[in-house]
Amino acid sequence: MGDVRDVVRDKYGAIAKSKSSCCGVANSCCGSASQAGSITAAIGYSKNELESVPDDANLGLGCGNPTALASLKEGEVVLDLGSGGGLDCFLAAQKVGKTGKVIGVDMTPEMIKLARQNAAKGDDTNVEFRLGEIENLPVADNSIDVIISNCVINLSPEKARVFEEAYRVLKPDGRFMISDIVLLKPLPQSIKESIDAYVGCVAGAILKDDYLDSLRAAGFADVNVVDEKPFKVVSFASDPMVKAIIDGLGLTLEEVRGISESIVSMELEGRKSS
Repeated sequence: MGDVRDVVRDKYGAIAKSKSSCCGVANSCCGSASQAGSITAAIGYSKNELESVPDDANLGLGCGNPTALASLKEGEVVLDLGSGGGLDCFLAAQKVGKTGKVIGVDMTPEMIKLARQNAAKGDDTNVEFRLGEIENLPVADNSIDVIISNCVINLSPEKARVFEEAYRVLKPDGRFMISDIVLLKPLPQSIKESIDAYVGCVAGAILKDDYLDSLRAAGFADVNVVDEKPFKVVSFASDPMVKAIIDGLGLTLEEVRGISESIVSMELEGRKSS
């Protein structure tokens, strides 16, 4: 588990330094700002949202738009698990206002540095970024109204622990809104063993039913899938890192299409029991 975290930290640290997109499914560190914009627009962010945050906040790393679904209210305290460059934090900050607060947690020092730099560019005094692991949140018990997360929990080798920590820090009746990658059927062993595929949010994903069961086991109630869309690996096949994974594993285009049918981007919600 430590080895996986180290590789993920290194890969996403490189993304933060280059301020470039991972191109949706793997860390290519090749994407431009326009490419990141295209990716985030395609998964549900509006033009106005993207223009309202610092350019470097959007690295094109998400698979959904949790802030659009979280029904955030003024004065609420929001926690973003795996905050990256701060995109969702800055959007959440606009919704909770000056009387609210947004905390972003990320385990990558380079991402925290970038997010803090982005915060300094604007008037985001209600946003704070903390270095830490989502399996061991640097957040007090019962202190958060809403948890959001965008395509990050799949990277954790201890997902059950992430959900337990999320439950701990939420206030009674606090809610969560998560966008993440899950599986409809198991991946081929070669993909599961590929660390590049893991960093690209694919090999680290678990079966949809197991994901939902883990949330309920942590104590969450009213767990509900809001939306579910195919995660089309083929559409990213021109990305250099994705192509390298495909070529390195000796996969045909038909095999890649088959794998794509196993992977979905899921948006779900739930709450902590009162």
